[in-house]
Amino acid sequence: MAALPPPACPTVTAIYASYEAAADSGYRAHLGASLIGTECERAIWYSFRWATRARHAGRLLRLFDTGNLAEARFVADLRRIGVTVLDLDPATGRQWNLRDASGHFGGSMDAVAIGLPEAPTTWHVCEFKTHSAKSFAKLKTEGVAASKPLHWAQMQAYMELVGLDRAFYLAVCKDTDELYQERIRHDAEAGLRILAKAERIIGAARPPARISQDSAWWQCRFCDHHAVCHAGAAPERHCRSCLHASPAQGGDWHCARHAAPLDRRDQEAGCAAHLYLPDFVAAEQIDAGEDWVSYLLPDGTEWRDGVPAAAMGVAA
Repeated sequence: MAALPPPACPTVTAIYASYEAAADSGYRAHLGASLIGTECERAIWYSFRWATRARHAGRLLRLFDTGNLAEARFVADLRRIGVTVLDLDPATGRQWNLRDASGHFGGSMDAVAIGLPEAPTTWHVCEFKTHSAKSFAKLKTEGVAASKPLHWAQMQAYMELVGLDRAFYLAVCKDTDELYQERIRHDAEAGLRILAKAERIIGAARPPARISQDSAWWQCRFCDHHAVCHAGAAPERHCRSCLHASPAQGGDWHCARHAAPLDRRDQEAGCAAHLYLPDFVAAEQIDAGEDWVSYLLPDGTEWRDGVPAAAMGVAA
């Protein structure tokens, strides 16, 4: 007897679809502090250059939103015990938006707080996180730095940018609602290294070295940029994958081809004069001219970027 098909769930499907419809473009304008602890600098550079658009299913997008919704409860919990929590920047009335001197690196800090029972007179950067039961158990056993190095680096970046010496990490297990806390000391040397790492990646015209040349290496297999980095897939065409565009001071971008600034909409749209950064093309560059570059592909055929291949009489 044939198995019955799974029951239809149109309401759930519609809810997931609504999250997908409301999702942003999949590109982050700045280099986020939440990524800077990633071991592979090439992966961070690819993210900054929008090599791969982030596309998430509705269920996962809803899970991300669950983490965002938990922040208000963390704030309420701290205020309930008399802690002063500033989850909005008093200067703007909006979420804390931290940036380095270039304007390209930073993040949205959850809060700052004073009055914690452990150190009532010390201001702390606050970082709130939700964990699965497995992740939470590892956190309790090993602490933040060992079990969640990206979270640790994120807090070090925020402490460096905001000028505070302590951070307070408050996490919840989504399965049991158990809480975990840890005070993190500012590591001045690490903070400077992190800012220098961000500056190096932002200013790089070429991708840094891979963490591994083996495409099956575990950090590579689970990387969002695996296809571009190891399989020769081409990024989508937009300004950040174009050799004419470069980051400018103040968080802006500039196009050398048109001698013009590029806002977020311009960057996503690109233009007809787009030419891939050569390192995005898995081929040997053999010639170049005004608004075109020719490459020799691994199969021995020529591909010309910037001018329609058919018009040049070469293979696409």
